[in-house]
Amino acid sequence: MRAIGYTKSLPIDDPQSLVDLDLPKPEATGRDLLVEVKAVSVNPVDTKIRQRREDPDGTPQVLGWDASGVVVAVGPDVTGFKVGDDVFYAGAIDRPGTNSEYHLVDERIVGHKPQSLDWAQAAALPLTSVTAWETLFDRLDVRKPVPGAANAILIIGGAGGVGSITIQLARQLTDLTVIATASRDETRGWVEELGAHHVIDHRKPLAAQVEALGLGAPGFVFSTTHTDEHIAEIGELLAPQGRLALIDDPKTLDIVPLKQKSISVHWELMYTRSLFQTADMGEQGVLLDEVARLLDAGTIRTTLAENFGRIDAANLRKAHERIESHTAKGKIVLEGF
Repeated sequence: MRAIGYTKSLPIDDPQSLVDLDLPKPEATGRDLLVEVKAVSVNPVDTKIRQRREDPDGTPQVLGWDASGVVVAVGPDVTGFKVGDDVFYAGAIDRPGTNSEYHLVDERIVGHKPQSLDWAQAAALPLTSVTAWETLFDRLDVRKPVPGAANAILIIGGAGGVGSITIQLARQLTDLTVIATASRDETRGWVEELGAHHVIDHRKPLAAQVEALGLGAPGFVFSTTHTDEHIAEIGELLAPQGRLALIDDPKTLDIVPLKQKSISVHWELMYTRSLFQTADMGEQGVLLDEVARLLDAGTIRTTLAENFGRIDAANLRKAHERIESHTAKGKIVLEGF
């Protein structure tokens, strides 16, 4: 089968950083679905893994943790899907990725594709939707107010893939006032269009900008990027007993300044459930089906911003380059082999 991968961690401007491959077609066993991949999206995790992980024996590494496609075979223990079902999902970080013509995935982390979306529109959503949902409702527990705090959330990095869906879920499923950060006219317009009540600039001190809104100190902050650079400002602007969630990978993070306010810190990694085969692993499939329902109802919309064309090494290198430039908004998708 056709696939895209690499054997050595190389800079993205090296033609060997991602190459076209011919790999054996996998077979479905256990609770796995074999999916014919129709579209994929590219996430920051793709670039991070490419830069950090290679097999010492030279086994090709296949990236990709978002896909939409059609189930073409099921393992003997599968109960929730059948051949011919249209699906979307983000996969597991400890298994080969979705940048391949056929892909194996555990049925518990798969959702039924939204009927109103095409392949590319659907592929833009799984990883970011799971991340946003788990952050809002499992980690930050935003439906439980912080006593005395403004019923508001600050989303740092609002125009990125995760921020773009978090804004929508927070706006449509909660009564939170949504504050998002964006620094360019293009990205400010994007987050406003997605439903942010207020937009502030993450290149300027955050606390003063939040205070100027006149809402009071927010109960929640979701930091999607550069948390280490913003941590002091986050401690200043959050209400006492507020909650901070983050998803990025700061080399160091000094959270001691948060102690005086008893601010709690919550990490979110959407791969945790699949990586450790947790008892509630199936919740990811459930929430993806709910996201599909919200999309089909028109309550939220896809975050697809750019389609880079056919799924091949050349186009994936371009997508990785854009992600690494930190100028992307929404999601970048590739479609068809």
